[in-house]
Amino acid sequence: MKYNLITILGPTAAGKTRLASLLAYKFNGEIISADSRQVYKRMDIGTGKDLNDYIVNGTSIPYHLIDIAEPDEEFNLFLFQEKFYDAFGKINSLGKTPFMAGGTGLFIASIVNNYELVKIDSSDERIKQLDILDKEQLKELLLKLKPEQHNKTDLEIKERIIRAILIAESKNNPLPKEKIKSLNIGVSFPREVIKQRIAARLKERLKNGMIEEVEGLIKGGVTIEKLLFFGLEYKFIGLYLKGELTYNDMFQKLNSAINAFAKRQMTWYRKMEKEGTVINWVEGGNFEIASRIIASEYYEENV
Repeated sequence: MKYNLITILGPTAAGKTRLASLLAYKFNGEIISADSRQVYKRMDIGTGKDLNDYIVNGTSIPYHLIDIAEPDEEFNLFLFQEKFYDAFGKINSLGKTPFMAGGTGLFIASIVNNYELVKIDSSDERIKQLDILDKEQLKELLLKLKPEQHNKTDLEIKERIIRAILIAESKNNPLPKEKIKSLNIGVSFPREVIKQRIAARLKERLKNGMIEEVEGLIKGGVTIEKLLFFGLEYKFIGLYLKGELTYNDMFQKLNSAINAFAKRQMTWYRKMEKEGTVINWVEGGNFEIASRIIASEYYEENV
């Protein structure tokens, strides 16, 4: 098969999830979310989970990597890759078509471009085993693992040598995974239309309980600092609840920040294209055009 994954990407408010769900319904698929905030539980409205988007003609399209972490837990690129390949394998084992949909550029690129990440064994036990060795012994071990040392500082400072050994040991035991060959479909809208969609969506979410959602997170122990880390809706609503912004200031600043985020997303996708990633842009996320691309390219059918 020419491809083994279909990726639906685009800026925020472009309707990626709905398009992915409609396509997954047609092509017997399941969806893996590539969104760095939708992994968190109880962060629903602000992250735009819109779980109704996964229901097509009364059928719930199975989705993965949503609601898998608590807000006080760290979720990073390595964990995303680990859980992506787990879901990818499960979908394939069912004979279904894997779709990836989302807007976190780094997550998407890490899969589409097959980033090689390694899990470093930084357990206390392994560090203790290495720490009892002197610098010369550590150098000898590192040079056995990695004879060519381009970074000479890794051979001068004991802590750096230990870290370099941990990384080299991890690279000698890479995580098994299938090479991804993704058919990429981008949802595009004129910039002014995206601005209008963002403003309309923001008004709707504020009306439908987004402020109450953030209040609930704070009552549940999520700190203002953590809300600032999550950014966008959680940052500005958090500052509003703290009394640092008026409602109008919160809305204006948040609206501007979401627009800036959409612009950064498009910049990321353009960068991917410049580096050789092929993205089939579909104006307005047209379902029929996207379907024809998948039928002809992924399944190699004559259409």
